Amino acid sequence: MKAEPESRLVKGIDVKFSIDDLRQMENSTSHWDGVRNYEARNILRDQMKVGDKVLFYHSNCKTPGIAGTATIVREGYPDHTAFNSSHPYFDPKSNADAPKWFMVDVQFETKFKNILTLAELKNNDKLRNMTLIQRGRLSVQP
Repeated sequence: MKAEPESRLVKGIDVKFSIDDLRQMENSTSHWDGVRNYEARNILRDQMKVGDKVLFYHSNCKTPGIAGTATIVREGYPDHTAFNSSHPYFDPKSNADAPKWFMVDVQFETKFKNILTLAELKNNDKLRNMTLIQRGRLSVQP
């Protein structure tokens, strides 16, 4: 799962979220909102199950890479941010009666001492078929 650890404004609101932010949340748990890609939405909605372990990846930053791990603690449910017109992830084509976007809840597990960089991942032959390497723009991957 990809997150942006450095500040980025969307509709005037900072959407930065890092593994440290997740760790500081109540119960070290947060919903994973704002996914606006159909393939990623389908993975959130249909494939992620409670107890699944995920890699927490920092993207759109100086050194992209895997920062740690988290666990799915709530399976896919409608992403309420899509219904809130003042939220950066608002989607006027989505509604509560027929939700278009979904999210899961994740809980912090571990933070790596050092980021496992994208360059290191790409240079590891055993990982050459990893979705992150093959389809890096997909924010949620199986």
